[in-house]
Amino acid sequence: MKLVNMLGSAYLFWNAWHYYYSPRFRIGQIGYGEILVILVYCLIQLLLNRTYNAYDIGSSKTWPLFYSLCLADGVGLVIYILIMWIGWWDIPNPFPLMAVFAAQIVWNAVWSIAVNKLYLRIHKPKRTAIIYRRYQELTKFQEINNYKTKFQVVRYIKNPENLKEIKQELKGIQAVFVIGIDATLRNELTEYLLDTGIVGYFVPHVGDVILAGARNMHLFSIPTMCVSRAELSPEYLLMKRAMDIIVSVCALFVLSPVMAITAIAVKCCDGGPVFYKQARLTKDRKVFQILKFRSMYVDAEKDGVARLASRDDDRVTPVGRVIRACRIDELPQLFNILAGSMTLVGPRPERPEIAEEYEKEMPSFALRLQVKAGLTGYAQIYGRYNTQPYDKLKMDLLYINSMSVVQDIHLMFKTVKILFLRDSTQGVSQGQTTAVRDSWRMDS
Repeated sequence: MKLVNMLGSAYLFWNAWHYYYSPRFRIGQIGYGEILVILVYCLIQLLLNRTYNAYDIGSSKTWPLFYSLCLADGVGLVIYILIMWIGWWDIPNPFPLMAVFAAQIVWNAVWSIAVNKLYLRIHKPKRTAIIYRRYQELTKFQEINNYKTKFQVVRYIKNPENLKEIKQELKGIQAVFVIGIDATLRNELTEYLLDTGIVGYFVPHVGDVILAGARNMHLFSIPTMCVSRAELSPEYLLMKRAMDIIVSVCALFVLSPVMAITAIAVKCCDGGPVFYKQARLTKDRKVFQILKFRSMYVDAEKDGVARLASRDDDRVTPVGRVIRACRIDELPQLFNILAGSMTLVGPRPERPEIAEEYEKEMPSFALRLQVKAGLTGYAQIYGRYNTQPYDKLKMDLLYINSMSVVQDIHLMFKTVKILFLRDSTQGVSQGQTTAVRDSWRMDS
């Protein structure tokens, strides 16, 4: 089914290339050049489809599947326009490719609906159990209700004492989610799941994430795992800095009209300043002034209390609601990146006051400061604005464990996907000053 979608999109692209672009952008001999073009197109689409989880059949509802496919096709066509521009120093007429994209939207809609219906006929939801320690921990699995086509929760196992008790409850179970149980019991359960073929999904502790990034070694004739602070090679740091500068300069050039319109809108809204600066933390606890388009009223924190934005926050201006939803308020941080106080990809910089509150209850939160703060990152892509700090820490550590140029590029492309998703900008609940709730450390 995946191949069918790929071939359909490639065929639509081939029509535009064969009948319009091929006579103008000739490659090699007639016929062979077109084959090369289609192969490159398919390779680009394959990478983008994997990046955006466009073929996550069964795990996604029809709309997310359709959205991911269209996003992959759209980004792929933009990349091809850039390739033609750079390769032939001639800006191609975009209208044939726009017609291709419109046809791909229709094709993706038909394919998404058909493939999901077919999947549901063939695959039944897995009978699922959730093993937890405290009732509050179940809030982490609220979204499992969005995956009823994949998981059918039939059993809840609270604070089991031993593996024997769990075995009795897992009869007829095909998948199990585990959170918060004793480490020794968890290890025994892991072995049991592997032995029986039950699929296990474990919510990790911070220590688990750190060990996942450890170096495997053999010392004293025994396997060992070496844990140390993030040690980044000079070559990677040089390439990362070069990418920061090149991408920031290009982005500022391309987005300058958007930034100019935003500046005018912010100024006209209430007559206040266009930008605002705020102290944030970056690598090794260094404090810098982050730059953003102002989205709140000038006296938003007149009481002197540092707080995150909440849902329907009355401190946010009408223009601010729009630019926050589209992430446009973040664009001035490109200047922070050029100055070297931030990087494109890394943990989001926290305010010193809020970071201090987190670290009082969770000292390991400071582990995020091993690397430079970023405009986008693992936690921003896979989490939300109001995601619990303990979960953000685990996501950021997953990134720190696997930092590379390829990972950075992958996350930058993933960022495009969340720009248009409302859930990713959800604020905290009314009355909260930080993202911490009573159950913030319920899986520790």
